[in-house]
Amino acid sequence: MDFNVLIIVSMLVAFVLTLLSGVVYIDFLKKKMYTQYILSDAPDNHAQKAGTPTTGGVFIVGSIIITSLAVLTMNQGLTPISVITLMSFLFFMLAGLTDDIGKIKHKENKAGLTPRNKLFLQIAISILPSIYMTITGQTYLSLGQYSFDIHYIYPIFAILFMTGVSNAVNLTDGLDGLASANMAIAMIACSIICAITGQDNLAIISAATVGACIGFLYFNKHPAKVFMGDTGSLALGGLLGTIAIMGKFELWIILIGLIFCIETLSVILQVASFKLTGKRIFKMSPIHHHFELCGWSENKIVIVFSLVTLIFCIIATGLFYILW
Repeated sequence: MDFNVLIIVSMLVAFVLTLLSGVVYIDFLKKKMYTQYILSDAPDNHAQKAGTPTTGGVFIVGSIIITSLAVLTMNQGLTPISVITLMSFLFFMLAGLTDDIGKIKHKENKAGLTPRNKLFLQIAISILPSIYMTITGQTYLSLGQYSFDIHYIYPIFAILFMTGVSNAVNLTDGLDGLASANMAIAMIACSIICAITGQDNLAIISAATVGACIGFLYFNKHPAKVFMGDTGSLALGGLLGTIAIMGKFELWIILIGLIFCIETLSVILQVASFKLTGKRIFKMSPIHHHFELCGWSENKIVIVFSLVTLIFCIIATGLFYILW
């Protein structure tokens, strides 16, 4: 089957699977009372979100993996890169699910995994892709035809990179539709870049992620019927980082995932400023909460942030193609 057709099929199948499985899974969550508990220091308008079903990442990840396996089989079969990518994706989801279950069980948003344990799991999951890339001699970073080999530093870089991207998407998942909308756009760019470089399997997985994120938006747009939870945000962030590592376009994530980078940077700056000076730079971090407290509606923030991601993804893919 023509590769372009497979990309479209991957996107559509994941979209439909997410819609169908979402209806069933959300009904299950409501019956079992697996719902979200809101942080006490969150903006006041977030109190109404309490009781919304969470762990929606389960049907996002399930749809992506099922679709990817089916379409990859139709293409050329599973390769080590695609297997490792999907395995890492699944493990990131399980780490996030463990965190969400802890919160649900103890009925407290801060009762999940400790930051240290969560970080440990993310690092452990990131080891396999980093070792594979090191063993296969792909220890270089590149921008178009320009590349530089960082040799044995690469595994450390790769682990920190995947962990960082996973946490960045996790931080962004604070408003209805924000993480899923920006992930859908970012994964379009990833799919295009992977197609340009001949990484067909990664392009198919990226396309499936686009379809699943768009399907999830149907349930997650404001007012959200379900949250993806850490189950989804850690997994999607981990997948974005893993695909960038396996596809060898790590440095391009700065442009593709600019919003995720800004969200993370806002938290770092806020914490550093408060510890050093006792003053806060933003009204609240991550930065999407700052705009909320400035009077922006959730929909406005999601639209503006998504437009920023779209613009920089267009720039990234255009520059990548020119340099390639």
